[in-house]
Amino acid sequence: MPKITAVTPYKDNTVMVAFDGREPLFVNREIVYKKNIQAGMDIPEAAIDELLYDNELRKAKERALYLMDYSDNTYMGLFKKLSRNYPDDICYEVCDDLASVGVVNDRRYAANLARKLCEVKLFGYYRAVLEMKQKGFTGSVIDEALELYADTEYDRLLELIRKKYFSKLDYEDRNKKVTASLVRYGYSFDDVKKALKELEAEFNDE
Repeated sequence: MPKITAVTPYKDNTVMVAFDGREPLFVNREIVYKKNIQAGMDIPEAAIDELLYDNELRKAKERALYLMDYSDNTYMGLFKKLSRNYPDDICYEVCDDLASVGVVNDRRYAANLARKLCEVKLFGYYRAVLEMKQKGFTGSVIDEALELYADTEYDRLLELIRKKYFSKLDYEDRNKKVTASLVRYGYSFDDVKKALKELEAEFNDE
């Protein structure tokens, strides 16, 4: 069983735990104090492994809070970012912990994102779904968030055409390009065709 020979400050909030016949550990001082780690103690390997785990868990949680402060993340989106540097068991524990206290909230994030995609960017349903899937949302959360905007999709399409494409509705070749662009915005071909026909008549009346 390794013996602790010294517990000394190292850098910032890190403490060096030195052993007789073993490489030292560099652990957050709060963990050391919480575990009551002191020089002269004999400590089993299992307890050393626990110290290392708790230290990695603390670093992962600090990283997660930084990421959430910088921008909102889904549960799986945060997990994927953390997994670049930490093992899966630690990533799941951090994400579960933050979800339990509401820091990670997929439905809240999905609602905010859906509002941005539909009301600000004027995306259609298909593009909004694609954008939300890329953020890591599940199908049920996406459907719930976008349900609010289902009845106004055609109105958004008309608004988008008036804002961005109305001046381009002057001859057939350009209308084909406008159609392709609007389909990329996430609107169905039939809705785009209907809206263009409606607004072309409006354009011709001017």
